[in-house]
Amino acid sequence: MHQDEPGSVSAPLARLIHTAIERHAGWLPFDRFMALALYAPGLGYYANTGRKFGSLPASGSDFVTAPELSPLFGRALARQVAQALDATGSSDLIEFGAGSGALAAQLLDALGARLARYRIVDLSGVLRERQRERLAAHAGRVEWLDAWPESLEGVVIGNEVLDAMPVQLLHFDGQQWFERGVASTAGAIGWADRPTGLRPPVDTLFPAGATIEIHPQAQAFVATLAERLTRGAAFFIDYGFPAAEYYHPQRSGGTLMCHRAHRADTDPLADVGLKDITAHVDFTGIALAGQDNGLDVIGYTTQAHFLINCGLLDLLDGADLRSTANAQKLLTEHEMGELFKVIGFAKGAAGTDLADAPLGFVRGDRTHTL
Repeated sequence: MHQDEPGSVSAPLARLIHTAIERHAGWLPFDRFMALALYAPGLGYYANTGRKFGSLPASGSDFVTAPELSPLFGRALARQVAQALDATGSSDLIEFGAGSGALAAQLLDALGARLARYRIVDLSGVLRERQRERLAAHAGRVEWLDAWPESLEGVVIGNEVLDAMPVQLLHFDGQQWFERGVASTAGAIGWADRPTGLRPPVDTLFPAGATIEIHPQAQAFVATLAERLTRGAAFFIDYGFPAAEYYHPQRSGGTLMCHRAHRADTDPLADVGLKDITAHVDFTGIALAGQDNGLDVIGYTTQAHFLINCGLLDLLDGADLRSTANAQKLLTEHEMGELFKVIGFAKGAAGTDLADAPLGFVRGDRTHTL
């Protein structure tokens, strides 16, 4: 049972979810709930006016991303993007889920005239407006899209975009699998399970009580990218694991997590619309979705290895203590360096040109673990 905060987006969003539950015969699968909680127009977490990104709770933010933490993140990534643009013979870059616009600003500054066009696909009208303000100096080169273009050529990037895609939840009671969703109970949103034919993507002996996520929407996103990318490369940075680690029996509680005011909790049904809901990425599933639809996997490694390969340590030369400390958080194992991974794809001639020595994966490549 969860009480919704009055006088905020939470109460009207909860009413919208109750209505959706009623329209779906009293039960809503978790991915539908998550989609509403995050993206319902004007009410969902990413669609309302609350601040999301920032380095400290005092800013009113909920979490920090790598480009917000250090501008050197974008400058290092720009080196891999430049190599991919050269391999593609393109001057176009497209970013999915641009957040505050911090990464876009860093890449536009670092790449300069090498970029003729920077396109952003973002579901949130509120975030698009904030991006426009932040990127005003680059207005002539930046374009916002409301949906996928019919075809893509160039380089695609996404930082912490896959983890925000709705997931389905599966629960195992020791005998059979159920799909976990939500129902209305005494006016509150609560968990409810239904038998399902869905199964985890790996054959593992899960313990009774295990709850795990599966990622059909993120995989469909990559499959669509594969279909529409005619020639180019794509890089996704996010937290996650290969399937063998993701679905390890000891991770029986899954990876679903919420973030608010720089604190994490595991209850997505509370304070709906007021906090982020995420799940770690199954990178094996992402790699297979790309590969099965025509993309070449050109690398998979930790964020630390990727940024070091792209020259982050050189960029730190002469930096002040604060800049150095923030950049170190991008690399250290107990911060973002190990948990965050980078996967690279390519298609067409760009795949051939990048496959031998993609800059970000020259050392520490872990593709063999996928």
